[in-house]
Amino acid sequence: MIRIVIFLAIVGVVAFGAVWLAERPGDVVITWQGQRIETSVMVLIAAVIAVAALATTLWSILRAIVRAPSELRRRRQARRSARGFAVLSRGLIAVASGDARTARRLADEASRIAPDEPLALLLSAQAAQLSGDRAAAERIFRAMAARNDTRLLALHGLFIEAQRRADSAAARLYAEEAASGTPVPAWAGHAVFAAACAAGDWSGALERLERNMKSGLVDRPTYARRRAVLLTARALAAEEHDRAGARALALEAVGLAPTLVPAAALAARLLGEAGDLRKATRIIETAWRANPHPELAETHAHLRPGDSARERLARVEELAQLAPGHSESALAVAHAAIDAQEFATARKTLAPLLAAPTQRAAMLMAEIEERQHADEGRAREWTARAVQARRDPAWTADGIVSDRWMPVSPVTGRLDAFEWKAPVAELGSRSGALIEARRAHPAVEPSEPPSAAAVSPRIVRSQASFRAEPATSTAPAAAGAQSTPARPVERVPSLMHMPDDPGPEPERAAELKAEGRTPASVGARGLLRALFG
Repeated sequence: MIRIVIFLAIVGVVAFGAVWLAERPGDVVITWQGQRIETSVMVLIAAVIAVAALATTLWSILRAIVRAPSELRRRRQARRSARGFAVLSRGLIAVASGDARTARRLADEASRIAPDEPLALLLSAQAAQLSGDRAAAERIFRAMAARNDTRLLALHGLFIEAQRRADSAAARLYAEEAASGTPVPAWAGHAVFAAACAAGDWSGALERLERNMKSGLVDRPTYARRRAVLLTARALAAEEHDRAGARALALEAVGLAPTLVPAAALAARLLGEAGDLRKATRIIETAWRANPHPELAETHAHLRPGDSARERLARVEELAQLAPGHSESALAVAHAAIDAQEFATARKTLAPLLAAPTQRAAMLMAEIEERQHADEGRAREWTARAVQARRDPAWTADGIVSDRWMPVSPVTGRLDAFEWKAPVAELGSRSGALIEARRAHPAVEPSEPPSAAAVSPRIVRSQASFRAEPATSTAPAAAGAQSTPARPVERVPSLMHMPDDPGPEPERAAELKAEGRTPASVGARGLLRALFG
């Protein structure tokens, strides 16, 4: 509609001009080099228009002749580019569909048609990866890394190739190079952070976490949780040589994550040593309300080193009231009551758990029977039930169970991987072979965790689980890992095989007899060591 109005307006203006000129006739006289030309105004205007049209036509023809070679070249390049993009599209589709032969053929064709196109280089690299030619893929990625437009893409490809050949050092270097610029790619920021955590570089991990937060790669709750875990790891590392520094780090961790059990227990223990019992108690109570845990109860009971066993029992009973009905509350009170020789209180507290006792509850009952009545038969009965009872919650991560919390998983290097839960749900489908957990943090690539079939389930029994004297065992730390001091661990039997007779095996019984001992003389604890030592 608007175009019609504009066209009519132009026609009206032209008609008006023609009428105006027709109503005002006149003559035009031109004298040039002795020649005199007389004509009307309308003829002059028509002559000017004709000359302008002729000049324009001649200029267009000359321009087309001059520009013909470059125009032909441009059109040929356009056809070549269209063909190249079609080849690239088909090649990327072939890569996505897993057709290695077609992808390699189309990559070669794309390299001939458009050798400098970034997508052609990417297609060549991915076709080489798909066909298993890792050397060619890495060579192409290195060529791409020399270009500004494909540098980050090439570093990502080199990072993946380094991971595939299990070269964690090279993978970390590529990720750090990619993360050194602005903006930081998400994969690079997370990879550098994960590598620092797997290597036990807590300071480097904290620095990278700050950068990831400023770059918007992590949200505020995730940042707070991860920083609290890293600060707790640093506090644990500094606990032996810098108690004040460890206390400050643990308090900062508690401020970020008040329900993080390891941070709360460490901060309370260090505050108790410094004499700040009120603040230590408040930290433990806050964490206990959210996550009742035996380490919190143990720390709370021993905040005052000079307290008697009955005073410790009273403190634990006060703590248990903050989570009434929870199994950890009952177990903590029962443990403290046994130490205080309040066996009636211990029995009463454990009574709700005995319909389907866990291993800890059964072993506490065995200890009650042994210490209160010296009833070896009942103690052995409860010990046998403990072997077959369901497992108590423990620190579990990636198929292993540890007697203590660790900042990262020894299997994958993943930060904050350990959860306090019953491990049977994870390990129920496995063969049941239980072996000791590693005592160090190997530097394992976090982005490619091993499969469930490749990772053997590893279990470390807590001393509080069976209350028996454990055997000491350590495992060598992998190269590049941060070693940790070995702690006592105890071998435990497979939960998949239970003897019909809860007594010692014949071979072990013969050994006891040769040593001049009998099952009745060794007691419940000694019997447990004879069975499973």
